[in-house]
Amino acid sequence: MNVTVLGAGGWGTALARLLCLADHTVTLWGHNPNRLEEIRRTGCNNRYLPGVQLPKNCVLQSDLPVAVSSAECVVVAVPSKVFREVTCCLDCFDRPVVSVTKGIEDDSGLTMCGVLQQTAPRCQPVALSGPTLALEVARDYPSAIVAASRDAASAQIVQRLFHRPAFRVYTSTDVTGVELGGALKNVIAIAAGTCDGLNFGDNSKAALITRGIVEVRRLGVACGAQAETFAGLSGLGDLTVTCFSRLSRNRGLGERLGRGEKLCDLLTNMITVAEGYPTARSAYQLARKQGVTTPIIDEVYAMLYEGKNVGQALRDLTSRDSKAEDG
Repeated sequence: MNVTVLGAGGWGTALARLLCLADHTVTLWGHNPNRLEEIRRTGCNNRYLPGVQLPKNCVLQSDLPVAVSSAECVVVAVPSKVFREVTCCLDCFDRPVVSVTKGIEDDSGLTMCGVLQQTAPRCQPVALSGPTLALEVARDYPSAIVAASRDAASAQIVQRLFHRPAFRVYTSTDVTGVELGGALKNVIAIAAGTCDGLNFGDNSKAALITRGIVEVRRLGVACGAQAETFAGLSGLGDLTVTCFSRLSRNRGLGERLGRGEKLCDLLTNMITVAEGYPTARSAYQLARKQGVTTPIIDEVYAMLYEGKNVGQALRDLTSRDSKAEDG
């Protein structure tokens, strides 16, 4: 199959490599011609995946219309803030479009498949999400992920497209749950990182993650998702890896905030802004819209957008009134 991957960051490059190894014809699009030339010259995307060789048959392209002109499937791996802008080129595309971007659009509150319904109304949107760190996938460490679409046949097409011995793909019809699980866990991971930065122990982090999945599920169900989805790969699985891994940008952002670094400095120096940063605002607004209680998301929002002291945010979180555990 002719597949175009939009986004030459770590995740886009890792998936392009995976598709090349599965003998698909792959084009990798990136907006920066100079960076693509460096990848072409070295054979590696050393900015994001140091030491990982990209197959020579992967075509590198910086012209977006050219990149998608002969595609039978498009994979979108760009940051959520530019997702709408990039996918506008797919307005007449009538084949599967796979979103691997984990975010919620700030103004509309839409997940990425929701954005696709507006920018590419003729396509078959599929969300691909799960506990899959780009560097580990690129190194062929065994991983599992879920392809979700309201059209079961489209999910199965994507399953066959990506499935490899070290990359197991499951299917789901709960697009809302899969996408919200992937997006909201980034916000919880920032909170988990602050626990590390403040040198709290494993008890604290385990409690926060457990209560975090409750919030994610509560908000997801209010938006129409299935509760059981959040016990799966795109829920508990993705939350776990993002909250614990040293490779997680969101956990790392929280850790550095917990150590006392300034948010403005971190945002300036980050190669790619952690998706949990814009998602914290989107999630906060979505929770208000749905009338859902989300104390962890609220405190992360306050830290990132209202300048609240990290230690005070954690104290306010733990000093809430006692209640019954609601699962």
